[in-house]
Amino acid sequence: MPQPTALCVYCGSQSGDHPIYAETAHAFGLELARRGIALVYGGGKVGLMGTVANAALNGGGKVIGVIPRQLVEREVAHTGLSELVVVDTMHQRKTRMYELSQAFVALPGGFGTMDEMFEMLTWAQLGLHRYPCAFLDTHGYYGHLRSMMNHMVAEGFVAQGRRDSVWFGDSVSELFDWMNQYHVGIAPRGIDASSIKA
Repeated sequence: MPQPTALCVYCGSQSGDHPIYAETAHAFGLELARRGIALVYGGGKVGLMGTVANAALNGGGKVIGVIPRQLVEREVAHTGLSELVVVDTMHQRKTRMYELSQAFVALPGGFGTMDEMFEMLTWAQLGLHRYPCAFLDTHGYYGHLRSMMNHMVAEGFVAQGRRDSVWFGDSVSELFDWMNQYHVGIAPRGIDASSIKA
């Protein structure tokens, strides 16, 4: 696929216990700016969210934050972004981030990161979009999740092709190499191809 013009990052509002998490988030934000790819993210200025956003901004990139009103204070909304979109609900947040993006990447994070990323994986499985979904596996953070996905395949709950369409790795450059070569075949049976985003 062609390079996305905007990429959605899901990640923690905490920085984690190892400096490498923030270091990788910083490098990822700089790389987005260097490539001219806009960052779409959850709109906070703390944790890995703030790190990746500030790096992209410092690199001269465009950064769009999307945050619900009830989280503006809790997640400390970033007021220095290219654009801050304030919505009413979490559902609206996820939908707007999806609408703005052509790729989805999870950096380390907690329940919210998993919720957002797995919704995009589910929508891809249903054929609602054909965009790449990837986990930047910093410090082996997603190793157990990768094993769980393989277990889902082994137990007959996820198709091997669907599992293979999800990238795991710890190299920012390899992630973009994979993304540039990403291709998904026909839509799942029963899905109207005209409704697919891409």
